[in-house]
Amino acid sequence: MTKMLASVTGVAEAEVAISGGADIIDLKDPKAGALGAASTDTVRETVRAVAGRRATSAVCGDLPMEPGTIRAKAEEIAATGVDYVKIGFFPSHKAAACAEAVASLAGRTKLIAVLFADKVPDLGLLPVLARHGFHGAMVDTADKTKGRLLEHLAPERIPGFVDRARSLDLKVGLSGSLEAPDIPRLLPFLPDFLGFRGAICDRSQRTASIDAEAVARIRALIPEERSAGRSASVDYRLLAARGYAPGSVDPALGTDKIFVRDFVLPVQIGAYSFEHGHTQKVRFDVTADVLRVTKSPEDMRHVFSYDIIMDGIRTIVAHGHIELSEALAERVASHVLADPRVMRVTVRVEKLELGPGGVGVEIERKRAHEQPSALRTDALSADHEKPGSGKKGLNS
Repeated sequence: MTKMLASVTGVAEAEVAISGGADIIDLKDPKAGALGAASTDTVRETVRAVAGRRATSAVCGDLPMEPGTIRAKAEEIAATGVDYVKIGFFPSHKAAACAEAVASLAGRTKLIAVLFADKVPDLGLLPVLARHGFHGAMVDTADKTKGRLLEHLAPERIPGFVDRARSLDLKVGLSGSLEAPDIPRLLPFLPDFLGFRGAICDRSQRTASIDAEAVARIRALIPEERSAGRSASVDYRLLAARGYAPGSVDPALGTDKIFVRDFVLPVQIGAYSFEHGHTQKVRFDVTADVLRVTKSPEDMRHVFSYDIIMDGIRTIVAHGHIELSEALAERVASHVLADPRVMRVTVRVEKLELGPGGVGVEIERKRAHEQPSALRTDALSADHEKPGSGKKGLNS
């Protein structure tokens, strides 16, 4: 299950975050940068006050990539008793040496490497982190004035990071000025945690104090652990995130139609030899019948985001060549039906470059008892599948 990480400045904010249901209490000084470090006294005091009620973490600060500097600060933070020590890895030829410098520390505490989506991080660092005992890796943003995570790391590129980290037994985190609408878009990728600061603060200002209502709004969108005895084969994440449980919906509320129309992407598709090796424009039209959960929708808990449909299409297309329009349509339908509130979906896939008009297929599918998502595959993103691509970063 995906956990909620809340970044706090000290004991008072930690108590607000705990009361609001945060799973991980993360210590930092937001006024000192993306990874601004709280004082060791503050970290130690907060760990003592949390007293094991939640896991705790703390950042080492926006440090230069010097092995000795990284090692000293990581030792200092680990000595406070936090469960996780977060170390920022900015692009540098010394990054591997910095990871090696803290390898012995990894045997005593859980190290989390922080990569930065707006700094073109190198996925080639992940095996190095795993080799030196890191517990996990997360993607954040370094410059909080330059936009959210998804403005730097497109949804279709997230599986490349998640799958590669998971293949190395690294836990995975996503952060970077995340807002409430980002949560349903990121949950399908099954990160181990999502990190928040600005979204849980007064007026969404990351340097302001944490706001209890804001914490509660974010928590409500991230389902908590399943209760004992619930079938693990049924994915209740997005179901619970929107306030719906089997048997609790009033049939009188009916359904809404959520649609994406005239969504055109370059796609590697086609069974003919002349269609291989390049892309052609494909138009997608998708309509989903979605169960309503309230007469008066007020926030993201009450809606099914059309971004989920578009993100899913982009991710499916990014996996590589698809022989048949029918296969592509089936994958899109499967992805949309993975959300338990979707009862029926119509998918139209239209190839636009094979003649004077469009050709393609339209399918209609209804949900089965259990519906797996089409987003999870064993393959990495296209950049890491193609020999000689030369691309190592998360961004194209």
